[in-house]
Amino acid sequence: MTDGVRLPWRSAARADAVPVLAAARKITDDLIDGLAGTHARRAAHGLRRLFGVAGLGLTDLSGSLLWSGRPAPDATVARVLDEVLHSEEPATADGVAAVPLHVHDELAGALLVAGDPRGEVVRQAADVVVQALERGRLEASADHAAQAELRALRAEMSPHFVYNALTVIASLVRSEPDRARDLMLDFADYTRYSLARHGEYTVVAEEFRAVETYLALQRAVLGERLKVQVRVAPEVLAVAVPYLVLEPLVENAIRHGIEPRAQAGLVQVHGQAEGNDCVISVEDDGVGMEPKLAADILAGRASDGSRGGLGLANVDRRLRNVYGAWYGLTVETEVGAGTRVVVRLPRFQPGVLP
Repeated sequence: MTDGVRLPWRSAARADAVPVLAAARKITDDLIDGLAGTHARRAAHGLRRLFGVAGLGLTDLSGSLLWSGRPAPDATVARVLDEVLHSEEPATADGVAAVPLHVHDELAGALLVAGDPRGEVVRQAADVVVQALERGRLEASADHAAQAELRALRAEMSPHFVYNALTVIASLVRSEPDRARDLMLDFADYTRYSLARHGEYTVVAEEFRAVETYLALQRAVLGERLKVQVRVAPEVLAVAVPYLVLEPLVENAIRHGIEPRAQAGLVQVHGQAEGNDCVISVEDDGVGMEPKLAADILAGRASDGSRGGLGLANVDRRLRNVYGAWYGLTVETEVGAGTRVVVRLPRFQPGVLP
């Protein structure tokens, strides 16, 4: 029976594991930018201390060595390093062991350990480095994918809308020059926000400003066919949000909800706080769609690209990647009953700053 009895060896094992895990996590963080990153030398120091070896070195494919601890003879280091980087197999000479570092089946560099180390120590140290490098590459790939999705949204600016907006502006130059000038400035703001290079995040106030600019142009194009209501609570204006979250939703509401109708339609954009969340809705009273089609569009499964599937799926995926599965888009719709898209995101999220 062990009830009520403290087992010293168990608590000691837990105590010993804590600093080891903390050190391994620190090494992983230091290698997040690769073997040539800013903190790679610090990672080499951490590895040497963690595995208790006399000397340890890290190098990428350039052969530039970051060394920690007691240095090994230059000639020995050069010989084993050359052998490992050319053969991609482990090598040893005069108390120096070197192993290749393969990241996703590609040679990324080598790890060297001096002082007659045990083979298991060298392998374990190499595993820590490889796992850190793989994590870094995965995070870099995710960041590149997010940037590519943002570029895809920017590239979706409708040529049809641009043509119609400029045509309307041109038609007003003589009859209503002041209005034409105002619309041209709106068009300039719209293109600047949609196409310019931005950081990752802006604030809700800027997204609503871009939406109002877009709606001003669409009202000029559609005239009495488009009615608009925009309302946002002051407490959510400063909430950080990824760029181009709202404008694609409003564009979809007009293109696929209002434009197919013969009669006038209403688009409503509302933003408010619900506890610790910011909730923004984009609603139209247009033609609507089958709920299954809406679900397929949101999941990126819809084959009908004219329904704006790329934009909705793109925005939803970006929100969930940043904030987690609880957040993102939901779509409420029925054929003939319009469509309501709801954006939910936290009002405060660590690391998300405009």
